[in-house]
Amino acid sequence: QVQLVESGGGLAQAGGSLRLSCAASGIIFSRNPMGWYRQAPGKQREYVAGMSSGGNTYYANSVKGRFTISRDSAKNTVYLQMNSLKPEDTAVYYCNGNVNGMNYWGEGTLVTVSS
Repeated sequence: QVQLVESGGGLAQAGGSLRLSCAASGIIFSRNPMGWYRQAPGKQREYVAGMSSGGNTYYANSVKGRFTISRDSAKNTVYLQMNSLKPEDTAVYYCNGNVNGMNYWGEGTLVTVSS
C-alpha cells in the first residue's frame, strides 16, 4: 500500500523560504517518477515540480529559479525547497508518486505566504 505524507507547510512572509517534505512508504522514489502539485483556493490543481527516476528535474515556469526538488533515497523522502516565496504561492501542496502509470497522492500541506 502506497502512502505519502507531506510536512513542512506553514506561514511565511513574501521573500521567505519553506521546505516541504514527503515521506513515502510502499513506493521507492528512486525507481519511480514523483512530483509536487499545488491547489490554490478556487483554482485547479497545478503541476509545480517533478523528478524522474533517473534524477532529472522539471519545473513549472512560475517556480523555476525559486523552487528546488530533491530526494533522499536513503530516507525515501522527497523535498521541495521554496525560496523567494510570493503571495501567489499560497496553496495546498501535494506530493505525487507514479507507479506503473497509477498516481498516488498525499493529503497535502498548506503553505500560506503573506505580503
